[in-house]
Amino acid sequence: MDIILASSSRYRKQLLAQVNINARCIAPDIDEAAHYQEQPKAQALRLAIAKTHHIAQHAPHVTIIGSDQVASLNGVPLGKPGGYEKAVQQLQLQSGQTVLFHTAVCVRKGPALLSDVVTTEVEFRPLTSADIEDYLKQEQPFDCAGSFKSEGLGLSLFKRVTSDDPSALIGLPLITTLNFLRTLGAR
Repeated sequence: MDIILASSSRYRKQLLAQVNINARCIAPDIDEAAHYQEQPKAQALRLAIAKTHHIAQHAPHVTIIGSDQVASLNGVPLGKPGGYEKAVQQLQLQSGQTVLFHTAVCVRKGPALLSDVVTTEVEFRPLTSADIEDYLKQEQPFDCAGSFKSEGLGLSLFKRVTSDDPSALIGLPLITTLNFLRTLGAR
């Protein structure tokens, strides 16, 4: 079955490959900026749906998976750091705090569409400057929301993780995605 992942994320593609889904990746050209006073959970859902709609304009009869993740600390969105200094700042802010990662998924097959958001709570342990520096030098997670990779050494920064779908923290809630694909007859 032909499936398109509406994303250029290598992490999402790797997650799908873990469950034997070989999806073609097409990055949708959409504006991902938050709308005025938009809540992080609503933003993630809106973007996941928008990604599938954008790809569907060019491939209306293909199964499309769109996903987006917005992290927030006390209601304030945290983006991808893009570089070392911003990653240090993010990890300093998250030290000893609980951060919410809202990971939305939308699966579209023809006119049928299913979507949901899985929220993961990550409680960071208190982090020293040395903890942060050592971690960033080893893993360089500058393309990851929250400045860590939970599938790697990022776990060493945590005190606790709570989620209904552990893959959601990496960027795609696989349990939800697989349920949607089965419901739509695409798996």
